[in-house]
Amino acid sequence: MAKFGRILVVDDNRDILFTLNKQLALYSEVIKVALTPEKAVELCQKFKPDIVLMDMNFSRDAVSGEEGFALLKKLLRIDDKLAIIMMTAYSDTPKVVRAIKAGATDFLPKPWESHQLMAMVSSAMRIRRSQTEPLPPKEHKADPSPNIIGESTAMQELLALARQVAHTDANILILGENGTGKDVLARYIYSHSNRNTNPFVSIDLGSLPDALFEGELFGYEKGAFTGATTQKAGRLETANDGTLFLDEIGNLKTEMQAKLLTCIEKREFTRLGSNKSTPINVRFICATNMDIHKAVDEGLFRQDLLYRINTIELHIPPLRERITDIPLLANHFASLYANKYSKVIHGFSAELLKRMREYPWPGNVRELQHMVERAVILAKKPTLGVDDFPLDSRYNKKAADTVETLDLDTIEKHTIERALSKCDGNVSRAARLLGITRFVLYRKMERLGL
Repeated sequence: MAKFGRILVVDDNRDILFTLNKQLALYSEVIKVALTPEKAVELCQKFKPDIVLMDMNFSRDAVSGEEGFALLKKLLRIDDKLAIIMMTAYSDTPKVVRAIKAGATDFLPKPWESHQLMAMVSSAMRIRRSQTEPLPPKEHKADPSPNIIGESTAMQELLALARQVAHTDANILILGENGTGKDVLARYIYSHSNRNTNPFVSIDLGSLPDALFEGELFGYEKGAFTGATTQKAGRLETANDGTLFLDEIGNLKTEMQAKLLTCIEKREFTRLGSNKSTPINVRFICATNMDIHKAVDEGLFRQDLLYRINTIELHIPPLRERITDIPLLANHFASLYANKYSKVIHGFSAELLKRMREYPWPGNVRELQHMVERAVILAKKPTLGVDDFPLDSRYNKKAADTVETLDLDTIEKHTIERALSKCDGNVSRAARLLGITRFVLYRKMERLGL
C-alpha cells in the first residue's frame, strides 16, 4: 500500500489521538497530533500536512460543531488544497452537507471501522496528490497489487476471470455479501489493468448523503451554492484516464441513477454551477451487496443503468462457501497484527481451526479479520485457542448439526432444479433468482450432473 503522506490529527480526546496514531502509523510518512484548534493551526503552518483528521467539537460545546467549522476555515486559508476529514460522534446530514460545502474532503463518523478509515484516508491522499502533484501518465506510480488470499477453487476461478477482464476497458459489477472484499477485488482488477499507472478513485455511496452526490461526483464551481467559496474537482475529474470505483451502488436513489447513466452514456459531465460539459475517459467498477437484479424487477434500480455497469459481472463467494481459505486468511491476519502490535503469535490450535470452519461467518472476511486482530491484542499465549475467539456457540452447533444431518448437495441440486423449472429452463433468469452469476450456476450444474 502506498504511503498516505503527512497526517495531522486534531482531537481533544487523548484516546482518539492514540488510536488514530496507532492505526495510521504503518501507512503514513509522519503523523503529528494536536489537542486544541490553536495547536492545530500552529502545526499546519510549520508541519505542512497533506491530510488533516479533525474533530468538530472541542471545549465550547459537545455537539454544534462550530469550533470545527471555524478551524476548517482557518486551515484552508493556510493551504486551500489541504485534504481535511472531519470527525464527530454527533453527525447528521445537514452537518455533513455543510462540512463538505465548506471545503472538507470527507466525513468520518465515530466510532469508525478500520477498513473505513483506511479507505477514506487513502482516497483523500489521492485527491491531495492529484491537486498538488500533477504528473504525466507515464510518471504515475501504481499501488502494488492487493494481496488476495484464497486457494479454493472458487477464488482461483474468480481471480483468473478478474485478471482476464482487467486488461479490457469493460465496466465491471462486483457482487457479494458485506465483508467479502469487494473493494479489494476492485483494486486487484485495477492493478492488473492498463490504467494502473493512472488514478484509482473510490466513492462509498452507502455512506454518502443524497444531497452530496452531485457535488462529490461532478464537482462544483465557485458560487454554485451558498458556501461554495472555491472551485472543487469531483471524483470523476480526479479519476480521469483512470478507474472510478462506486461502492454500494445499489443504494443510489433513482433520480441520481439517471444522472449517473447520462454521464456514463455521454462520457462527459458538468460541474454544479457550470454550463460547460467536460469529456472524461474513466473505467467504472461498481459493487453492491444487494440483489441488484431483484431491485431492477422491483423498480428500485434502472435496468438501463445496470446494462451500462455490468458488462462483466463478478460474484465473490461468501467465506462459508470457501472454508479451505479460512486457515490461510486467519494466519495472514495473525501475522499482520502480531507485527503491528509487537506480539509473538505462533498460530491457532486444532480445535479453534475446527470451530472456525464450522462457524458461518455472517460478516465474512471482515469479521474474521477483526476477530483475529482482537485475539492478537488480548492474547496471553503464543498459540491462539478457543478462549481467544468469541465465536457464537449457537452458530457453531447449528453449523455442525447441519453438516452431520443434511446432504447439502441434494438440497442444492433440488434448489437449482426448482429455480430452472420456475424460469422455464432459462439459465440466466435462474441465476438471477438464485442470486448468483450464470458462470457460477453453470459450474454448479456441471458438478451436480444437471
